Amino acid sequence: MFLSAASRESHWEQIYRQRAVDSVSWYQQSPTVSLELLDAVGARPDEPVLDVGSGASVLVDALLDRGFSDLSVLDVSASALDLSRSRLGVRAGTVHWHTADVLEWRPERHYSLWHDRAVFHFLTQASERERYVSTLKSALRPGARVVVGTFSVDGPEKCSGLPVQRYDADGLAGTFGDAFELLEQRREEHHTPRDAIQVFTWVAMRLR
Repeated sequence: MFLSAASRESHWEQIYRQRAVDSVSWYQQSPTVSLELLDAVGARPDEPVLDVGSGASVLVDALLDRGFSDLSVLDVSASALDLSRSRLGVRAGTVHWHTADVLEWRPERHYSLWHDRAVFHFLTQASERERYVSTLKSALRPGARVVVGTFSVDGPEKCSGLPVQRYDADGLAGTFGDAFELLEQRREEHHTPRDAIQVFTWVAMRLR
């Protein structure tokens, strides 16, 4: 299923305008696995970090609490980012905000850490994945690390009405090509607000 950039924006704007943040299936009170993998790849508070598809995630809050000083977040939904700004209050002024579709976005700087929880699995077309990886490479410093989480091969086939591409760790890492070295992998059983279980595959990689 192919969606245009405008259709993706419209879809996620509707989700965030109509549903409470803590009712969506991907809601987390604490981004535990993300933080564990960022620790595993040696993330330092002075390094520039980009959270792709951040939505209204509290990862940015957790990183600010840890003293990270160069945080950028990107999401196609302006409403989602507004929710995060409101939650952060005065601390929102220390974060770089990007309202954009990652497939259309053109980075203007380079990052040492790229985080993506549950954007990549919505890219069901090979051409979309190729554009994502191309953007990823253009946004990274040499030796940068990448943390990506998607639905596992035994995870859901859809999310928010959209089909997804499911992965095991080898398949997910392999999609990014030989330019990336696999550092860590993880299986997560995420409990949704309705107490369903969504199984995620996580990989952490380094740009060679």
